[in-house]
Amino acid sequence: MNPIELNSGDAFLIIDMQLDFLPGGALGVPNGDQVIAPINRLTELFARQGLPVVASRDWHPDNHCSFAARGGPWPPHCVADTEGAAFSAELKLPAGTTVVSKADTADADAYSAFNGTDLAQQLRGRGVRRVVVGGLATDYCVLNTVLDARELGFEVIIVEEAMRAVDVAPGDGERAIERMAGLGARVARLDEFAGLAAHA
Repeated sequence: MNPIELNSGDAFLIIDMQLDFLPGGALGVPNGDQVIAPINRLTELFARQGLPVVASRDWHPDNHCSFAARGGPWPPHCVADTEGAAFSAELKLPAGTTVVSKADTADADAYSAFNGTDLAQQLRGRGVRRVVVGGLATDYCVLNTVLDARELGFEVIIVEEAMRAVDVAPGDGERAIERMAGLGARVARLDEFAGLAAHA
């Protein structure tokens, strides 16, 4: 496989690296904390090359439709301006990181960072044609973000070490990766990125 050379048409999308999705959080993804170091390495690579970094977040009102009290599938999580909605302090976001808030109204949910946001317009406005994606969770918000990215015409690279799955049903994460790959996303590992090995 050819090494991945970043260029001016690339951006890094970091999906929902919030405390409520990390182990110990209200909706913690198993081993979700293991993706922080790989994401930080990629973030540093993008920042070093002056390329856009975008961090999405759930930013729910306290009566959000995805919460069990309203018949949704999840416990309350990522309520706007609470500790659980904050990004992990270990996440090293560079200055100039664009933060995209999603599912920030009571009656609409959004797994994808493109759903109900201006992310596509922002990326196109910066000349982005390809997105590298990591974060939480492989089988929900990463999957849906990638599905939308492909539908919108972006090239996509997903990074195995930088994602973890909820796996409500065993194998959900693997099936999500297969689905993303089937739509043309390149499944990559950190050591495929030119410039990472020398700065490990």
